[in-house]
Amino acid sequence: MKVVILCGGLGTRLREETEFRPKPMVHIGNRPILWHIMKIYAQYGFNDFILCLGYKGEMIKEYFYNYEVLNNDFTIELGNHNKNIKIHSNLNESGWRITLADTGEKALKGARLKRIEKYIDGKQFMVTYGDGVANIDINSLLAFHQNHGKLVTVTGINPTTRFGELKIRGDQVESFTEKPQNSGGLISGGFFVFDKGVFDYLSADDNCDFEIGPLEKIAREGQLMIYRHTGFWACMDSIRDMEYLNRLWSEGKAEWKVWD
Repeated sequence: MKVVILCGGLGTRLREETEFRPKPMVHIGNRPILWHIMKIYAQYGFNDFILCLGYKGEMIKEYFYNYEVLNNDFTIELGNHNKNIKIHSNLNESGWRITLADTGEKALKGARLKRIEKYIDGKQFMVTYGDGVANIDINSLLAFHQNHGKLVTVTGINPTTRFGELKIRGDQVESFTEKPQNSGGLISGGFFVFDKGVFDYLSADDNCDFEIGPLEKIAREGQLMIYRHTGFWACMDSIRDMEYLNRLWSEGKAEWKVWD
């Protein structure tokens, strides 16, 4: 099953970092937050990724193209035009399959998703944002989605800030409101599961958003369900968030580190 990660936004609230690199490449410890997100999925056996690139996407391409050299010791024989390199690998990421898709510099999230439809070859796929981490049980999330039979599952978390608000009855989402000004309910934490039919609600037009419009319509039609996650969740939306996540990592308190 494919895991789609949205990596194309400008990250304007983290301008101090994103002026120089895309937000998913901002580090927690010595690795980008994108790597941390991928490690969460890989821990549950999901290591076939599609990265929706936009702003400074070439930096993400370069990172993964040179991943083994950047993250291992290596020996290089100079003077050899074939660049004979021996990599002394100790990585645990062998087997990761990563499709790096340029989905446009200014495209909104719905358009980015529509543009990678050609890479989705299964009935279902997972999607999340490139700036949020959680100690979420991916297998439990997927089982929940497959059991209810609806089009979309969104992970709902306890609010720590204003994101998309979910009005729910039982396990069904009745409405989806993007970033309400006053909210006391659960919020969207990403970590979606989609049936492929979601593409019928999207277009490749740059102005096709995901939350505003398509997800609201899906909720009105009774096709959006919520998976409640009561554990750790955090996003990197500001310098303060970045410092908080790095402090947790350095102190050995990174609850999203579900891998060994």
